[in-house]
Amino acid sequence: MSTNNSRLLLEINKTIKDINREVINPVIDDLKCEDLKPVIIMVARARAAYLAEIFTLANSLGEGSPTTEKLKRLQHLRVSFEELSKGAQALETAIERGYLDVEGHTD
Repeated sequence: MSTNNSRLLLEINKTIKDINREVINPVIDDLKCEDLKPVIIMVARARAAYLAEIFTLANSLGEGSPTTEKLKRLQHLRVSFEELSKGAQALETAIERGYLDVEGHTD
C-alpha cells in the first residue's frame, strides 16, 4: 500500500471518529460505568428468557414437535435478545472507539 493510501486511510478513520464523537457524545451525557448496569441487566434478562423458553419447550414436548404458536414465542424471545444484544454491542463499540466519554468509577 502506498504512503498516500495509508495517509488517506488514517485521515478517513480520524474523520469517522471525530464525526461519530461529535454526533453521539452529546446525546448521552455524563456516562458512568454504573449507567451501563441497566443495559447489561436488560440483555441478561432477555438471554435468560430465551434460554428458559428453550428448556420449557423441550421439556413440554416429549417426542412431539413444537406448535407454530410456541415457535413464534421462541422466535420473539430470540429476536428481542438479539436486538438488545446488538444494541449493547453498539454501545460497547462507541465506548471503545472514543465516541462516548466514560468517567471512572469508585469501588
